[in-house]
Amino acid sequence: MSDLVKIQERLHLRFDNLALLQRALTHRSYLNEHPEQALEDNERLEFLGDAVLDFIVGAWLYHRFPEMDEGHLTRLRASLVRTETLASFAQRFQLGEAMLLGRGEDDSGGRGRRKNLCGAFEALIGALYLDQNMGVVQEFVEPLFVPALDEILRRESDKDAKSLFQELSQAQSGRTPSYQTASIVGPDHAREFTVNVLIGSKIIGQGRGYSKQSAAQAAARDALDAIQSGRITLND
Repeated sequence: MSDLVKIQERLHLRFDNLALLQRALTHRSYLNEHPEQALEDNERLEFLGDAVLDFIVGAWLYHRFPEMDEGHLTRLRASLVRTETLASFAQRFQLGEAMLLGRGEDDSGGRGRRKNLCGAFEALIGALYLDQNMGVVQEFVEPLFVPALDEILRRESDKDAKSLFQELSQAQSGRTPSYQTASIVGPDHAREFTVNVLIGSKIIGQGRGYSKQSAAQAAARDALDAIQSGRITLND
């Protein structure tokens, strides 16, 4: 119970039903190893929180950008609720440290795994919605989204990074990038892919994700950042 009090202090929230907060932080691997405990994992709350976030972010963007077309709004929403963004929010509040994990999941780095962190944050939002109301959820998440949106707009990370990098590569070097899977780690239900993007035989960027496509997008974004910062040039 004292741990839940500390979590609430970090979140600047107060739950009426602490069991909801406990459930939001319970990974299914914990229940697999502790079937005797009368707990429920966070996957149903994760489902609910995902839907709540989609609505809140969509409405927030709609009012924030009254002249923006539907396609651009959709891309911005996807960027704000993607795994990496929500996992960063979870890290800010140290949700990984507070999660109940099975020993195997914990030993394999589960507290820092972005999929787990994203799921915990979505489950937290689902729990907060059930415990309070939509208005409280909005007050909690909108200040988080303001700097995240500024960064997305600055980096243009709502755009398709692979397409942007291919255009840049062809314009500067006349060559088309290729993508190679460098590694696949983690259990079957939470595999993480590492993908390199190359020009010829030279690695230009690297990215990680829970699918090859998301890892390739991250690699292309890493390559764009490297070129824009001057760390790498395509004419070498």
